[in-house]
Amino acid sequence: MGSEPATLARLSMSLPGDLFRQLDMMVEERGLPSRSQLIAELIRHALAEHEAFTRPEETLAGTITMVYRGDRGRVRHQLAQTQADYLKEVISSQHVFLEDDQSLEVLLVQGPARRLSDLSDALRKVRGVQQLRLFTTTALLPPLHEQEQFTSRNGSKAS
Repeated sequence: MGSEPATLARLSMSLPGDLFRQLDMMVEERGLPSRSQLIAELIRHALAEHEAFTRPEETLAGTITMVYRGDRGRVRHQLAQTQADYLKEVISSQHVFLEDDQSLEVLLVQGPARRLSDLSDALRKVRGVQQLRLFTTTALLPPLHEQEQFTSRNGSKAS
């Protein structure tokens, strides 16, 4: 992101009273400075979902969060194998053991929206996965490796 300030535009909207009160309650409970900040966040989330739906070849970054039971046969092995099948899309993963032989795993992913959706579906099919959510954003990770030759620490070209 650049250092220049974002241009702001005003939006006026009408909401049913109950929905308006719930919005204000959410702003207060989350400790946000304004409704505008919450609404902007909700819109960004909706736009990322829309992008994934309408432009399946568009590259997106995001996370896949899973909760699964580890006592179900070879669930960890099947999840690892599925991730290996999507090696280009899975950037990293974080795993933690929960109570009652459950596990929480978060994958950092980037790739075409269709591939990320396919990966989510493949992981969801593994017996033992109890919850799974794909969260995407249109912002991307910077390139992890340059495709061209790079310069080594001593200044010489490496191949």
